[in-house]
Amino acid sequence: MLPRAAEQVVERMRHASLDGMRLLSDRQPVRLRVDEHSSGQPAIWLHPDASSMAWIIVDIGERDWSKLAYQFGHELGHVLANSWQADAKPAPPCQWLEEAMVEAFSLRALGRLAKDWKQNPPFAGDNAFGDAIAEYRENIIKRYTALAESQGLTRDAATWFADHRSEIEIPGLNPFAQAMCLTILAKYEQVPDCIEALGALNRWPGRSGIPAGDYLQRWKTSCAKLRASPQLPLYLGELLGIVPRIK
Repeated sequence: MLPRAAEQVVERMRHASLDGMRLLSDRQPVRLRVDEHSSGQPAIWLHPDASSMAWIIVDIGERDWSKLAYQFGHELGHVLANSWQADAKPAPPCQWLEEAMVEAFSLRALGRLAKDWKQNPPFAGDNAFGDAIAEYRENIIKRYTALAESQGLTRDAATWFADHRSEIEIPGLNPFAQAMCLTILAKYEQVPDCIEALGALNRWPGRSGIPAGDYLQRWKTSCAKLRASPQLPLYLGELLGIVPRIK
């Protein structure tokens, strides 16, 4: 890996992810650190040292810029969603929803990165690699589209959620979260302002470890406190037929 080249790719993806978006959280880190590991899954290292730095781990091959951008974008989504401090351990039943949202966040940014790369590549004469990034993104979308269709998500999301809830509410980017991320991605593209609500996530005791109705209600309350758009939690609650349990 070429450190300076990797740094340029990460910086381009950071801009593709965040440009034009309001960062409203009161819990965002001061700095980002990105480490490349030779094994294991990409992750946020929840280091217990009370640091103001978010620590992102990626696992990629040499000069695999598409994969670097994709993995970094997903983990940056978790940072945006306030899931970078030591107490941010993933927990059911709602972690799957954060995973779907940050995966959509990464795919949205990949599309923007592909266009920017073709017009203004970070490496001289490398415009054509923008097509490779777009193809990498499209292959992920095709795979997730097939999952959504096979699971019945494209027919009725509320029924899909009710019928598969025990399988859906498993932490991680499980196949149901992968399928759901495309619905969220479409919402990001239609209403870009709704993405700022990610900064209002997990600002309450219990984080993702509370029932879905409570989770969405606390999220809406958090949006109000930060003056963030509540469109995303409102949309997801209506889409999935989740009834708030608390006020």
